[in-house]
Amino acid sequence: MKPAKQKKLGEIARIIEGKLSGDAACMIVGAARLDEAQVNEITFVASSQFLKKWEQSKASAFVVYADFPDTNRNVIRVAQPMQAFYKAAMLFSAEHRSLKPGVHPTAIVGEDTQIGQNVSIAPLAFIGNECRLGNNIRIYSGVVIADGVTIGDNSIIYQNVSIREDCRIGSNVIIHCGVVIGSDGFGFENVAGVYKKIPQLGNVVIEDDVEIGANCTIDRAVVGSTRIGKGTKLDNLIQVGHNVVIGENTVIAAQTGIAGSTKIGNAVIMGGQVGITGHIEIGDHVILGAQCGVTKSVPPKVMLSGYPARNHARAKREEAVIRKLPELHKAVKDMQKRIEKLFG
Repeated sequence: MKPAKQKKLGEIARIIEGKLSGDAACMIVGAARLDEAQVNEITFVASSQFLKKWEQSKASAFVVYADFPDTNRNVIRVAQPMQAFYKAAMLFSAEHRSLKPGVHPTAIVGEDTQIGQNVSIAPLAFIGNECRLGNNIRIYSGVVIADGVTIGDNSIIYQNVSIREDCRIGSNVIIHCGVVIGSDGFGFENVAGVYKKIPQLGNVVIEDDVEIGANCTIDRAVVGSTRIGKGTKLDNLIQVGHNVVIGENTVIAAQTGIAGSTKIGNAVIMGGQVGITGHIEIGDHVILGAQCGVTKSVPPKVMLSGYPARNHARAKREEAVIRKLPELHKAVKDMQKRIEKLFG
């Protein structure tokens, strides 16, 4: 294991763009949670409700909110403590230290591929022909990038990701291990009882600031593009079918499946294991509860749950009744017996 990387607190404050009160020369060797941080580590205090834990913390430095109380301890004041802390924590992560700029000798880079500045390509990665890689990209071991792929600045492609031909990845995109982007969509036509493959000729477009969790699969379009909008976040194990369009700043939890040619709006929230049929539209700001089964288009700004998907409040009332069915069944049977006894 590599020795801990040290940073002066003043340098950390500069990197996270915060206002330091305290010892700029204090050496920091790691980052940890508030209740676990030790001497020479940095942590964060997101709000005043954590002040009691802060007083008990052994940490040497704290990333805190802008109007944090005056103190003799080392603090860096910022507008968004959690975000700033994670930026600081990245300075000490093994992942951040493990990959240096340059192309490893065992990596393969195809012909006419353009690579920007400060790009890191790890051992045994494969980059095809006529690709375009921006600046400050990190590509880890086992990644396969096929011909004609474009990747924007500051994106991170983790181990064993596959990106098929002509797909476009934006800037500041994070793609976690095992993701497959641009595989053929599930397109077949029944001809005289035999399923014939429909050629999948389109691509996938991942816009800026998207994060894609481990082992997601995003199918290429039949023609045109399957598209994931700017700022959208996908959890692990999500299937996105061909020609699906997902809007901006949407969040989707694990094991969700979206069938082909469905359009998802902006700022949609989906719980885990949501299932969405193909060729429908989900409006902006919709909330779909976990295991929701969506079989028809949904207007904007509604909350649905259950299968089939229906108004969340109604679904809760129906579920409450269902839970009472054994008692209701017993009451009906008792009533039936009394009626039979009365009227023979």
